Amino acid sequence: MAQRFMRFKDGKQRALTLSYDDGNYQDKRLVEILDRYGLKGTFNINAGYIKKITENPDVKIGYRIPENEILELFRDSPHEVAIHGYTHQFMNEIPTSQVVFEILQDRMELEKMFGKRIVGGAYPFGTMVITDDVVAAMRLCGIKYCRATDSTESFTLPKDWLRLQPTCHHNNPRLMELLDEFLNGGYFKKPKLFYLWGHSYEFDTADNWDVIENFAKKAGGNETVWYATNLEIYEYVEAYKRLEYFADGHTVYNPTLIDVWMYEEGETYKIPSGATVKIG
Repeated sequence: MAQRFMRFKDGKQRALTLSYDDGNYQDKRLVEILDRYGLKGTFNINAGYIKKITENPDVKIGYRIPENEILELFRDSPHEVAIHGYTHQFMNEIPTSQVVFEILQDRMELEKMFGKRIVGGAYPFGTMVITDDVVAAMRLCGIKYCRATDSTESFTLPKDWLRLQPTCHHNNPRLMELLDEFLNGGYFKKPKLFYLWGHSYEFDTADNWDVIENFAKKAGGNETVWYATNLEIYEYVEAYKRLEYFADGHTVYNPTLIDVWMYEEGETYKIPSGATVKIG
C-alpha cells in the first residue's frame, strides 16, 4: 500500500499556532500584531484573577486585564480562550480536590463569560507541575489538551495532548532559525506544526517587541501554512484519526463534522464531513 500522510486544512503541510498565558495587559498589543499578520493563538486565562482586577494604567508589568476589557478583546476574536487554573496554583502542591476546583472553576467561569465551550489550557508554572494525578484531573474535568513549557525545537505533532510541549518560547535564540527551517526546510512528507509560547508582559520587561513583530511578519501571509488556534489543530487531528477505511484499504469514510485532507503518492485528497472518498 502507498504511504499516506495527514494534511492540514485545505491540504496544507504546515500549521502554526501561538499560546500566551495569564491574560496580561500586553495581550492587547500582542493581539493587534497577530491580527495584522493573520496569525491565530490561544490565550490562557486565570478567571479568578481577572474578576478581581480594577484598571490601573500606571501598573503594566504583570497587570492582568480586567473582566470587561478581556471580554471586549476576545469575545468576537478569531483567537481562543483557554484555562490556566482559576488562581494560578502549583497543581502538584495542592490536594487533588483543589486541583479539580482550579480546573473546573476556571472552565465554568470562562465558559459563562464568553459563551463558548472551553476544553483546552496551559499548566500554571509549566512542566514542573505535570504529575499523573494532575493529568488525570484535567482529563476528568473535560480538558482535551494542555500545554507545558519544555521546548522541543521540533515540528512534530504531539503524542500526548495533555502533556503538550511547544516548539519554543519567543525568547529562544534560535527562534528565527527555527521559523526559517519550518517555512523553507527540505522535502518532507509528514505534516509540520510550529507552536510558539510565552507571556506578553515579557516583551515589555525585555523591551523586545520587535521579536514578535519580526516573527509574525515573516510567518504570516504564507499560503502553505494553516494559521489556527490550539483547539482548531487538536480537533482537526482528532477528526483525521477517526477516519474509517473500507476493507479494500482505498475507500475512506469521514464520520466527523470536520473536512480533512490526506496526501498519498503525489496527490492530495479532501475527505469532506460525512463523505466517502476513493483514495489512490
